[in-house]
Amino acid sequence: MPFPSGAGLWFLRRVWCGGMRVAEPFKNLAWDDFRLIKAVADARSLPAAAVQMGVNHSTVFRRLKQIEEALGVALFVRHRTGYALTPAGEEVVALAERVDADITSVTRKIAGRELAPAGELRVTTNDSLLVHLLMPMLARFREACPSVRLDVVLGNQALNLSKRDADVAIRASDTPPDNLVGRRVARIGWALYGLARRFPSADAIAQMDPAAEDWVSLGDGFGGMKVVKDTLARIPPERIAYRVNTVFGLAEAIEAGLGIGYAPCFIADPRPALVRLAPPEPAYAADLWLLTHPDLRHAARVRVFLDFMAGEIARYRVFLEGAAEGGDAVAEQALASEEAGEG
Repeated sequence: MPFPSGAGLWFLRRVWCGGMRVAEPFKNLAWDDFRLIKAVADARSLPAAAVQMGVNHSTVFRRLKQIEEALGVALFVRHRTGYALTPAGEEVVALAERVDADITSVTRKIAGRELAPAGELRVTTNDSLLVHLLMPMLARFREACPSVRLDVVLGNQALNLSKRDADVAIRASDTPPDNLVGRRVARIGWALYGLARRFPSADAIAQMDPAAEDWVSLGDGFGGMKVVKDTLARIPPERIAYRVNTVFGLAEAIEAGLGIGYAPCFIADPRPALVRLAPPEPAYAADLWLLTHPDLRHAARVRVFLDFMAGEIARYRVFLEGAAEGGDAVAEQALASEEAGEG
């Protein structure tokens, strides 16, 4: 399809439509059409865009052709490396991003004005926190507030709460994002662990030479953590026998006998096969945060969830810090907290 001369100028021919000044050809486009254009631009291929949109490849091909015909301009040029935006396509994608940001902002503000805790709440956290700490708390929250449905999104990378990828984030971080608000609810301790059968006594632990042991460590994705930087700086590369990109996998590797390594106390302490080789290292501890977007902090479902989870996590604070050791420490501390509350 030939590209009209002065193509950028056709965006300036505007009419009033629904209170917004928009280009005449856009009057017949729906929001899903803009989403499709942006999906193709992001994915650079029709099959990948179809997966992202949840439709068939042929549907994307057909609808993209219809959109370009309606606008009278080509939005993409197909290369061997994929679909590339034309100058007009770049302007349309920029418009789609602005509209998406406006819609998201309005949606956040409306959600922030809800009065009763109800509806879906999307929570992002990582696998280690979910499996070893949060799951029973989430179950108790559902019992206490059944009108709120939970959608838990797992991942070690922080989601964009400004774009409503999630409503609440439960993360371990010493530097939470500046654009989020929340509360610090605990401090997560880290200690050095090894196999209990290799270090069956205090004497065996005292005689252990760290430089002579194989080590496990987190991967490059966690390179900003002090515990990872120190491990890689102090241990010879040939002694780093295993690296993994999840904290959950780190404890599993130590238990499998791949080496000694630092791990969060709340994950390693309940495992009978593991033993602490040293007390928790204060310099490696990380803050545990409950975070949300400022526009959502007064939303009823967000507020009730944050309050509930803050109280739940507080019951396990000693265990999270590594001050309580052993497989039964979680249950013992929780029981003690409940008894204190009843008293």
